[in-house]
Amino acid sequence: MTLPLQTALSAALLAAISAPIPAAAEAAPTPHTMEALAKACSGHDGWTDPAPPAHVFGNTWYVGTCGISAVLITGEKGHVLIDGGMAEAAPLVLANIAALGFKARDVRWILVSHEHFDHAGALAELQRATGAKVAAVKPAAAVLETGEPASDDPQYGDLKGIAPAKVDRILTDGDSIVVGAIAATAHVTPAHSPGSTSWTWQTCDKAFACRMIAYADSATAISAGGYRFTDHPGRVAQVREGLTRIAALPCDILLTPHPSASAMMERFAGKAPLIDASACRTYAQAAQQRFDGRLASESKD
Repeated sequence: MTLPLQTALSAALLAAISAPIPAAAEAAPTPHTMEALAKACSGHDGWTDPAPPAHVFGNTWYVGTCGISAVLITGEKGHVLIDGGMAEAAPLVLANIAALGFKARDVRWILVSHEHFDHAGALAELQRATGAKVAAVKPAAAVLETGEPASDDPQYGDLKGIAPAKVDRILTDGDSIVVGAIAATAHVTPAHSPGSTSWTWQTCDKAFACRMIAYADSATAISAGGYRFTDHPGRVAQVREGLTRIAALPCDILLTPHPSASAMMERFAGKAPLIDASACRTYAQAAQQRFDGRLASESKD
């Protein structure tokens, strides 16, 4: 190599080493991380706002939209999907599953948190696309199969219908859906709706650290206009029972159907601990305070 050429190459190498790293490259998170998901959804929390998929822990993945959760639990014998979002979100959920390298046809079961259109609206299309079976507790199953909101739901006047889906198994409290090494356990937690169901499962990472994940259903006791909880003592008892059960869930990592309800994106971004054994209890206690306030305001009317 001639001296001028060697000198030119050394100068080029020095320039390359000294060149500043572009800001975009510094800020770009690794694909499929929780941080990448939180970054993509920053300022976007619409129920159909597209979101990238993300690895949560072990065999658990987020495949929903920015504003509505859908969770995929993967295994060698097949996968389990919990919730699908609104009807318009079905292709987004399917695209996220594919982006992670999994096949939709390997989803064996689809489960639900509750029977409202914003979480179960996509179920019929997801069932058709995957060939999966659907499992739900009895109150939720009745809505899923007819597509019609339940008249005894406090939110009845504000609820939209959904495309009917075939329910293959009716669940009771404590039942589990088992696919190979996956065992997702149903917990009847009727705080938000008559068919509200929370789910728990154990997942382990590559270092064999194992955690209990709780997909705790919505805990807000809200209603359509004109409904008074104090006129329905049976429903009040259900809400209290549901919140008590949510507080007692085995809960190392809390996930919720609405990410905003438990600051999921903030926790995914690392702004608060993801692993917190008291998270379900804190979540339920906050909901109980809000419900007590609702009952107190009704008693003053």
